[in-house]
Amino acid sequence: MTKLSPIKLTPAYKDYIWGGTKLKTMYNKHSALDIVAESWELSAHKDGESIVADGPYSGLTLTQYLNAIGNSALGTNAKNFDYFPILIKLIDARSALSVQVHPDDSYALEHEGEYGKTEMWYILDCNVGAYLYYGFKKDITKQEYQDAIRSNTITDVLNKVPVHKGDVFFIPAGTVHAIGAGILICEIQQNSNTTYRVYDYDRRDKDGNKRELHIREALESSNLKKSTYSNSVLDGDDIILTQCDYFTVRRLKVQNRVQLRIDKTSFHSLIITDGSGELYMGGEILKLNKGDSIFIPAQNNEYTVSGPCEIILSFL
Repeated sequence: MTKLSPIKLTPAYKDYIWGGTKLKTMYNKHSALDIVAESWELSAHKDGESIVADGPYSGLTLTQYLNAIGNSALGTNAKNFDYFPILIKLIDARSALSVQVHPDDSYALEHEGEYGKTEMWYILDCNVGAYLYYGFKKDITKQEYQDAIRSNTITDVLNKVPVHKGDVFFIPAGTVHAIGAGILICEIQQNSNTTYRVYDYDRRDKDGNKRELHIREALESSNLKKSTYSNSVLDGDDIILTQCDYFTVRRLKVQNRVQLRIDKTSFHSLIITDGSGELYMGGEILKLNKGDSIFIPAQNNEYTVSGPCEIILSFL
């Protein structure tokens, strides 16, 4: 195994109160936690790093691994970022998440010491009738926003959007949103963990305390314009789900096999969201199973994936 070989990652797990058990039962996540709300599949964030699962770098955090092989493994496009640029999660929302907002880069850097959070969601599965909230129904003033928060009517002024398996949502920083109950998501986001809660359904944490809200910060960092969104299911075996300044995301449905090219501009992240298969690169074979996270360092090379499987491929 050379230092440029693909590696399999073990995620960091989060047991937030709204989470369920589907990541364990449906996506082969092995955790001692009773609830697995999120698995951080590709993460170099201080709040939870993924770990190299096997090979000569087994047991290293993603940051330690990159330090060992050199940051050129991120690719030349990563020079636009001060640190590892993205974070990829699987999310199991058994209950609804809080109504929340993430700041943009300028606000987050000034107030939180990290970049903001633009993200995208790919709906892996959902209950019949599941929905989420996405931005405002119409332009709203800061006073109207504040009044809706104080009166616990914030969801009345948000777009309530039904969701279906295969839907894609792009959520720019500043968009007020909430993932509803009964939704499984693959989330690709900026490498940030800054969230401002606006409304939390008066819930209590495991110690009986209400979770903190961040009203001032939300008022200062939310986009108050009417939001437009698209939640149509995208068809095709190889399609671009999202392309923005922070990441590009493709979905591949592999029936037999597909050959892919990687170059020195960016690493590749592969999340196996369904099925199983094998990855062939440089004479090596890596078994792929549903729920696996694979990192391939930037390099001029080709690799082949056999199926049947579905892959979320992310790069810079």
